[in-house]
Amino acid sequence: MVHSFHIPVLGLAFSIDTPLKVAHYGITSVVSIVDDELIERMREFHCGQSKIPYIPISKNEPDFRAKRITAYLNMLDLLVSRNTEAIRIEQFGIGKAIDQYFEFLPENSILKALYLEMQSESDPIKKDNLQLYLRSQIQAGSVEVNIMSKVDKVNMGPKNEPLSDQFSDAMAALRGAANSTLQTSVVLSAGLNPRLYSYLADFQDFKPDQNGLSKKKIILKVSDYRSALIQAKILAKKGIWVSEFRIESGLNCGGHAFATDGFLLGPILEEFKTKREEFLMELGQVYQKAINSELNSDASHPHKNPTTRITVQGGIGTSTEHQFLINYYELDGAGWGSPFLLVPDATNVDSKTLSDLTTATADDYYVSGASPLGVPFNNFRKSSAEQQRLERIAKGRPGSPCTKKYLVSNTEFTSEPICTASRKYQHRKIKQLQAASLEPHELQRQLNEVLEKTCLCEGLATSAYLKNDLQKPKENPAVAICPGPNLAWFNRTYSLKEMIDHIYGRINLLQQEYNRPNLFINELDLYVKHLKKFVDDNRHTLNEKKEKYISKFKNQLNEGIRYYEYMYDHLSSNSPIFSKQMLLQLEIARKNLE
Repeated sequence: MVHSFHIPVLGLAFSIDTPLKVAHYGITSVVSIVDDELIERMREFHCGQSKIPYIPISKNEPDFRAKRITAYLNMLDLLVSRNTEAIRIEQFGIGKAIDQYFEFLPENSILKALYLEMQSESDPIKKDNLQLYLRSQIQAGSVEVNIMSKVDKVNMGPKNEPLSDQFSDAMAALRGAANSTLQTSVVLSAGLNPRLYSYLADFQDFKPDQNGLSKKKIILKVSDYRSALIQAKILAKKGIWVSEFRIESGLNCGGHAFATDGFLLGPILEEFKTKREEFLMELGQVYQKAINSELNSDASHPHKNPTTRITVQGGIGTSTEHQFLINYYELDGAGWGSPFLLVPDATNVDSKTLSDLTTATADDYYVSGASPLGVPFNNFRKSSAEQQRLERIAKGRPGSPCTKKYLVSNTEFTSEPICTASRKYQHRKIKQLQAASLEPHELQRQLNEVLEKTCLCEGLATSAYLKNDLQKPKENPAVAICPGPNLAWFNRTYSLKEMIDHIYGRINLLQQEYNRPNLFINELDLYVKHLKKFVDDNRHTLNEKKEKYISKFKNQLNEGIRYYEYMYDHLSSNSPIFSKQMLLQLEIARKNLE
């Protein structure tokens, strides 16, 4: 990879076509393949924009979900290749896309050095040779696809009969990616799904050929060392190698927040660093055994294990943090997610939401219970979806119509699963609670939990329709958006060049950086608040199990604080991240924890 950063998946719609905007500059980005309706409409839009044939795929077609995803990824493959080739054959010159390709590169890039040498070269023959070589080195950034493993509802056939497992949401999405022409990596997030992991082995593109290479790769998004090892070993036993472990902060990130039991990012990265060789050796042994069996190979002459990248994402906001993470923890790259929501050149955010983001304060970003999945969800108070939710409650009509049904899971009142954000569920649940003779404070607490749920299937797709003028007359215009709290420190829109220059330290976009706690402190504060909320929510129903959980959580946070204090003692003279201000912030966090 020519860049040390990538753009992670951003909701359903915000990065749905990001590869068409950045891949030809060598930048890797991730597309969500959860919403096949959004995918189909965006395929129609981009086929029209690029004047290529569009043949619609109807919901009446067998296996339509997988086919829609395959068709969309094939289109991305075609258009990214076109865009990249257009840069490759362009003449060098000020403001040209081919020059931007090399100007965007980090300062330590060999290609960047050769580009600068070419610019100052006076000998026409040498200049032409340098240009020829530079052209040959242009490569597109990877187009990766994200599957939330747990978003995997069983689908129904034309006679309302349950279809077989292979037609469930996650399985169909995987099949759609596997059948595409795209040389992609599939990013598996949101935990272990045994049937999905087993299904991977059915596709030869994820398996190694005789040279040990696979056409498509697997990336695991993980929150800690143990879960990474468990999931990777399950895949290795099936002859599937994990090409990248993408470590994400449990709380200091956008979208769904999968909090650890108090394990903080610094200690987690330290464990990966110190155990990396042991980790890969253990995986390699399991993998070699599986592929030797499958390929009928001689175990005494094993294939070389494929390469493995380890990267990090969540809450990174400065070039200093970016470089420290990569250099100290010996990582292969870092993800920058939420800040790219303020880059119209790269993502789909409608004009009103964009304006609201630029004027937001830190209090506008919060971890909520809005997700019907029952997982903490990073929410934005100013979003039109949040305003609509409150208006519906005020009118006595809480909940949303449920049309897409990607997050249906509850069977408390119905035989067929429904969504906890739906009007159908909330109406029944509220009546049940009101009849339960609960204490007033407990009734209100439980009502708040019910009413907090928001329709994400519609809300997280709407922004792409609004920005590209694809909104249909009767569609709900409310936008849900899920930025990480780090976005509070960015206060305007930026060009793609500005954001890349900020990442690489060529400029500084944070006007009040001196006030901003670093990513480690931000995450620590989020975890202390998370624990406090758990205690507040459970103080009337505490039992031995919950008390043990609280004690374990608190001990882990204290261990994390001690780790950062140790880092301060050993690195404060070398890294501006570990400042006296951080030492004071650690002490405040410890007191808050007590």
